Amino acid sequence: MVLGANRFDRNLDRMLRMAQAKFDAIRRHGEQTYPHECCGVLLGHREEEGSIVLEAWPAENIRSDAAHNRYGISAQELIRIQQQARGGGLDIVGFYHSHPDHPAEWSKTDLEEAHWIGYSYVITGVNGKAEYGEADALRCRAIETNSFLLSGTGEEDKRFERQPIEVMADV
Repeated sequence: MVLGANRFDRNLDRMLRMAQAKFDAIRRHGEQTYPHECCGVLLGHREEEGSIVLEAWPAENIRSDAAHNRYGISAQELIRIQQQARGGGLDIVGFYHSHPDHPAEWSKTDLEEAHWIGYSYVITGVNGKAEYGEADALRCRAIETNSFLLSGTGEEDKRFERQPIEVMADV
């Protein structure tokens, strides 16, 4: 199943591929951390035609000032994840986070705080308040998940481009 793609999608050759179990794990992480944003690192292999996610590694959201609408991964944790990934023959291919009670679309802040050009940024919209009653983390649901490829040559011209996600039975 390919999410967010159509036959005219110019980024189809830069698709993000992952197993259904990894896709589900990302969405579950967003539900578990509701009403705060979850965050994590996508590990796998980058290839010319796109990236393959083999692991979705949850990280701690260090944004205690605004965890309901911001996320941050500490440099120490990111380095630890990267070292462990390399030990297993994997690379960082992207990042993920959730948007509690907001669409799975990038925000101005998401773009400002994204710096890994050529990497995927997966966002899951988690609905817990508007549809299911007052902020009930036990009944919240991941509604939509999208991926965006950070493109450009540097900070001055970086931009997000919608990136299709191919969810497969197994990778």
